[in-house]
Amino acid sequence: MKKYIAECIGTFVLTFLGCGAAVSLGCAETNTAAVVGTAIAFGLSVVAMAYTIGGISGCHINPAITLGCLITGRISCKDSVGYICGQVVGAVIAGACLAYIYGAGTGIGSNGIGAGCNGSAVTALIVEAILTALFVLVVLGATHKTNGDTGKFAGLAIGLSLILIHLVGIHFTGTSVNPARSIGPALFAGGEYLTNVWIFIAGPFIGSFIAAGLWKLVENKE
Repeated sequence: MKKYIAECIGTFVLTFLGCGAAVSLGCAETNTAAVVGTAIAFGLSVVAMAYTIGGISGCHINPAITLGCLITGRISCKDSVGYICGQVVGAVIAGACLAYIYGAGTGIGSNGIGAGCNGSAVTALIVEAILTALFVLVVLGATHKTNGDTGKFAGLAIGLSLILIHLVGIHFTGTSVNPARSIGPALFAGGEYLTNVWIFIAGPFIGSFIAAGLWKLVENKE
């Protein structure tokens, strides 16, 4: 249970601080400074949690990462269910806190179909799948046992890659690459955010399958 609780706490921190920064900074596609600030907030949240709960649960704090680890044999089916449940609960609690503090009318950092998608749900789905595949691939590679001493910097590599992914993805979807992070705020923001949340569940999971497949092609097990 400690692993599942750690995942719950970590996902709460990621969602609350990342989405909270997006609202506080007024993140919008035309506000470059806010986009950069929001990207950094999400990345630093991952770095902080990686070195806080990494030794307890591995700090997945993302169902897409947990799925990637399940496919590549790094986690059991039982633990993967516990991890994902903990992650969603943490994100929902964060969404509730954000709705209370900022008001659900602000959107509280929910994901949506941005200007870059020209209203196309298919484009949003493809963007999320590609970005998640890249992110999960970094996670699988950075945390692999053959990395030796460089594995100590896995948390930093993962956090920095998430910043890069947000810099690209905010224009299209606000950047999810994490179903739990999308579900939490959407439940309270409602409206089109909740209607479109399926994109940010399906897209990241598709991307996770792609990343796992790519990793199996290049993995060196020795």
